Amino acid sequence: MGALSLGWFALCLGVAVAVDRGNFKTCEQSAFCKRQRAMKAGQSPYRALLDTLELSDSRVTLQLINDNNKVHLLLELYRLQGNMTRVKINELKPLKPRFEVPDVLIADPPTEPLSVVSRDENGVVLSLGDEARRLIVSAQPFRLDIVEGPQVLLSLNSRGLLAFEHLRPRKDTSTFGKLFSLNSLPMSAHQAPDGGSEDDNQPGLWEETFKSHTDSKPNGPTSISLDFSLPGVEHVYGIPEHADNLKLKSTDGGDPYRLYNLDVFQYELYNPMALYGAVPVLLSHNAQRTMGIFWFNAAETWVDISSNTTVFGKMLDYVQGASETPQTDIRWISESGIIDVFIMLGPKPADVFTQYASLTGTQSFPPLSALAYHQCRWNYNDQEDVRAVNQGFDEHDIPCDFIWLDIEHTDGKRYFTWDPSKFPKPLEMLQDLTDKRRKMVAIVDPHIKVDSGYKIHSELRSKNLYVKNKDGADYEGWCWPGNAGYPDFIRPDTRAWWASMFAYDQYEGSTENLYTWNDMNEPSVFNGPEVTMHKDAVHGAWEHRDLHNLYGFYVQMATAEGLIQRSEGKERPFVLTRAFFAGSQRYGAVWTGDNAAEWDHLKISIPMCLNLNLVGISFCGADVGGFFKSPSTELLVRWYQAGAYQPFFRAHAHMDTPRREPWLFGPENTALIREAILQRYALLPYWYQLFYHAYLTGQPIMRPLWVEYPGDASTFAMDDQYLLGRDLLVHPVTEEGARGITAYLPGQGEVWYDVHTFQKHNGAQNLYIPVTISSIPVFQHGGSIIPKKLRIRRSSSCMENDPYTFIVALSPQRTAEGELYIDDGHTFSYRTEKKFIHRRLTFANNTLTSRNLALDSQFSTPSWIERVVILGAQKPNKVTLRMADGAESSLDFEFDTAMSVLTLRKPGMNVGADWSILLQ
Repeated sequence: MGALSLGWFALCLGVAVAVDRGNFKTCEQSAFCKRQRAMKAGQSPYRALLDTLELSDSRVTLQLINDNNKVHLLLELYRLQGNMTRVKINELKPLKPRFEVPDVLIADPPTEPLSVVSRDENGVVLSLGDEARRLIVSAQPFRLDIVEGPQVLLSLNSRGLLAFEHLRPRKDTSTFGKLFSLNSLPMSAHQAPDGGSEDDNQPGLWEETFKSHTDSKPNGPTSISLDFSLPGVEHVYGIPEHADNLKLKSTDGGDPYRLYNLDVFQYELYNPMALYGAVPVLLSHNAQRTMGIFWFNAAETWVDISSNTTVFGKMLDYVQGASETPQTDIRWISESGIIDVFIMLGPKPADVFTQYASLTGTQSFPPLSALAYHQCRWNYNDQEDVRAVNQGFDEHDIPCDFIWLDIEHTDGKRYFTWDPSKFPKPLEMLQDLTDKRRKMVAIVDPHIKVDSGYKIHSELRSKNLYVKNKDGADYEGWCWPGNAGYPDFIRPDTRAWWASMFAYDQYEGSTENLYTWNDMNEPSVFNGPEVTMHKDAVHGAWEHRDLHNLYGFYVQMATAEGLIQRSEGKERPFVLTRAFFAGSQRYGAVWTGDNAAEWDHLKISIPMCLNLNLVGISFCGADVGGFFKSPSTELLVRWYQAGAYQPFFRAHAHMDTPRREPWLFGPENTALIREAILQRYALLPYWYQLFYHAYLTGQPIMRPLWVEYPGDASTFAMDDQYLLGRDLLVHPVTEEGARGITAYLPGQGEVWYDVHTFQKHNGAQNLYIPVTISSIPVFQHGGSIIPKKLRIRRSSSCMENDPYTFIVALSPQRTAEGELYIDDGHTFSYRTEKKFIHRRLTFANNTLTSRNLALDSQFSTPSWIERVVILGAQKPNKVTLRMADGAESSLDFEFDTAMSVLTLRKPGMNVGADWSILLQ
């Protein structure tokens, strides 16, 4: 995204109206992927040397040997707290260290003791704590199996596809090269790439060319591979980012899924091409168990998936009998680094989310305003344009919290600056927004214009903080400013310097209501291979190939830290990033990149965000209306309706598209868009509580139905509807000209209520719903209580002290429960001073009760309760409010006999108080 003319963009990128797939590699064009994928399943050359086994309090180690080339590897096995297993494989004695990913794990994962249950010449059986759970190490060929009683949960190297290309001197540059060679034997069907094919003349080992770019590969071949088999599994998910369905497809006969952060112009749908971010986490699910695999590697990675049916027979003494069962096989292939895998054994979906969060952290808790509506465009022209847009929301009675500025606001694409003619008085502009209690986001990209008169560039060069090219000079490439340098964000001192640039005395014209958008941070290099940085660029001791997928992670990390530091640690940051990796959830939000104004792009936004939520990144959304092209009014309305129920809610558009502020499409469409945005604002208390829960626990906000209904096989591939938390089911209308949709309401014996009409529907049914252009099918789960605010104002900040409404949806099966969370909405005082309100709402035995969940917290609010709506109720004779001090008062009520809806108006108690409402 960004600026310059589209023609210049096309010149740099060689693209026209859609992605040019020729700019991006297939597996066949990637030398290491082609080598690894040429291996076929069979007898592995690797053997475990059981006499080298060593057992300590924290791990088991033993050596592996490749019987083809006699290279030794070191296997480390860890039993981690929380029902996880870690497997690491590295060279026993590498010529030099291989890259291991730093900074992503929030701490060294705490371990639990492993113990040897049995041992013979064929293998070792280790206990994983639970009496029935075992880790079986088979010696020849080397294989790992995790079993529980008679059931195989997961196997490693069962297909013999472990491959580890060891570091070696190039034969034509070292007299020792022959020690690392195998007489150039041809590769058999199941030999590893380093097991007999180390002919230095083989293409792509020591140099590789793609189009006009040559990768010098000074370390030679370093790729790794490992296969995993999941018996009993037919559904796998995750490994974003791909524009594809929720359930991952078999890659047999096509390319593997690729994980390599790239700036893909107008990406295609329903294919495994790499996009802007990479989270190497895959989840498996069946009716009995959910598990996860976290492939902890930041290099270019390809993931093959295949499904079949396999007969599992006797395995030692722990797997009895033989049965035919479905199976999914996963193969991970990475260009460099080591094998480092976390196996998350669940068994429930919520357990996997907790396990992953314990490794990489939880979703950051954003300012409340960041959950509201954002208005963006490439680009708002000048300060007067911003003022007019700001005023337009008020004139049309549409709430908005943020107005965004893209790259044209800068002085010649110099970030941390303002165009002196278009934005001459940024402080005045920001004050105008503050007066309306609104905020701004400005873009700050990580490519820095090479200009000796530009302070940012001069400091980076003088402090020697740029990434280097293979020859040791500052790496330079073309991006929006023209010739640009790229800060080496892998270095802590670079990140610290970058963070310091957000200080108010450094970033002139910035104020506390200015937040940040990091775009182009894959990094995007217009004249680089695959529109990104050369792999042989240098970050200190490491090549860029080792850590490519970390670059955007570090940019967002440093930016978020800068926003925190500028407020002396008091204010929560908001940072949007396009590139991401595992752990990026700790630093802000992501979006699905440069989509298009097409119905299929609206549809794909749902599974794309669902897969991001499954791997920890809950704060996601898509450009409402589509970035490229111009939507029809029907598509635009439908996109607002869908976006209002996704975590990040921002409209955005390309500079070459017509303006599309919400009021530009006639009164009828303005009213429809307004209504969608109003629904978002009414639910902000619920959104805020969901984000607090995600921050505390790591549970996703936007959930596939199988997360809450893990035994319901009909939900396993469903990705046109979803849950927000546990209690709202959303089925956006994503078909052009739709007159009806069919929503699946899960849960045998459960009930769901249409949030607009309060009509009750039974669960475990496919419900046909007639729709008009105004319809947004949303259902509240029976047995839930959802907080809302129905007095909608110009921004969320204006609603801070407004009263609450509670929607209580009764169920014949269970007690109705909900939560309410309140704090000041923008500082860290909830964490540092325990200034928040957290309450449990319960309806049982005809009594609605509010109970304090945080007895040691200290926060007060003038907000009160103006309405309680009880769905599925019976008409009471009277309603009594009882306060904690014993005071009682009668409440007026209305009862809709036809809909069984009881409404209590203005009960009046403070939202932070203890109270009960009795229906008699």
